[in-house]
Amino acid sequence: MSNSRPTQAAFHLLAKPTGAICNLDCTYCFFLSKDALYPGESMRMSRETLQTYLQQLLSSQPDGPVSVAWQGGEPTLMGLDFYRSVIALIAQYARPAQTIEHTMQTNGTLLTDEWAIFLKQNNVLVGLSIDGPQQMHDEFRVWKDGRGSFDDVFKAWELLDTYQVETNILCSLNSANVDRPLEVYTFFRDVLKAKHLQFIPIVERANPETLPIAEKGWSDKPGRRRILYTQNGNLVTSRSITGLQYGNFLNVIFDEWVKRDVGEIFIQMFDVTLGAHIGQYSLCVHAPTCGSALVLEHNGDLYSCDHFVEPDHKLGNIHHTPLIDLVTSPQQVTFGRNKQTTLPTMCQKCDVRFACNGGCPKDRFAMTPDGEPGLNHLCDGFQSFFRHTSEPMKKMVALINAGHFPDEIMAQD
Repeated sequence: MSNSRPTQAAFHLLAKPTGAICNLDCTYCFFLSKDALYPGESMRMSRETLQTYLQQLLSSQPDGPVSVAWQGGEPTLMGLDFYRSVIALIAQYARPAQTIEHTMQTNGTLLTDEWAIFLKQNNVLVGLSIDGPQQMHDEFRVWKDGRGSFDDVFKAWELLDTYQVETNILCSLNSANVDRPLEVYTFFRDVLKAKHLQFIPIVERANPETLPIAEKGWSDKPGRRRILYTQNGNLVTSRSITGLQYGNFLNVIFDEWVKRDVGEIFIQMFDVTLGAHIGQYSLCVHAPTCGSALVLEHNGDLYSCDHFVEPDHKLGNIHHTPLIDLVTSPQQVTFGRNKQTTLPTMCQKCDVRFACNGGCPKDRFAMTPDGEPGLNHLCDGFQSFFRHTSEPMKKMVALINAGHFPDEIMAQD
């Protein structure tokens, strides 16, 4: 049967068991608008969909590590019993040669001791969303009544730390924090003592008609005109960042990191860049092609990418078509290849193409100086960062090739 043959290469799938439903109302979170795709539906994954998903996921993945990843909305809204069922079903469906890597992205506000014990016992890697010190975090990451969520998220960090749950910080870079890179970085390093960091640039697209609506946020509130966020338009909201801001942020924290924190703190963008210098691509954003990171909605609908949950990029539903057939469909193959085949000439000739590869297609709505479409909104920042870090990266590659650890670069400078 087609749903039992493993793929030749592993793919990554994010599952959203609560769809876009969240207990927070983060102003920049356009995912909140995605509930408009399912009007009147219960936004909770059923037992039937959960079973179908896990059975098809595990049967279609090769032996070795298999990621089972949960996101939202807010995935903890499903409650602990749902995830206890996940563990039980995986034990039933996984092959002996598969090792399961559990991950969950959460705002942390619903975590309790019981949650922390469960996460620790099942080796769940938790991604916790924090945008920096309280003033920066509370600018956009708010409750439904407008109160900042920092105090609750900080408690979640302490709880996860107490129970020694492996935790990564996910920091969204936006207009409130992007111009204060050292404050953000030293908060994570010295106050939270975090070891793994991801910095995600906020780029909310709009057009002249939708921009005034987008500026007010994406959740469903009385009297608010709502739109479904799609990757269209060449304008951005005031919460979004520019390429130069992004590049400056990365350059400033890189200079601090490379002097004292190599081998102690792991920053996704720096790891990805080092990988590019040795010809390894671990993140779809800067790989030559994409299409191997898909998203599953609460009802079994599969979309090409977490950033393209919109009608044009719906591949089908796993209740009607086996997951593996959707993942390897011509529509998805074309989606992944388009990243490379639509790369502007300017990018094809760029000296940092090997590390950049045009960035994420969702942000490629700018024009090159020659008037060619498809340039990344963050291009200036990518060029700045990849050039700024080129020599230190080459030194770390040389250390690795000589059998040393990259952190020895700190003794050289």
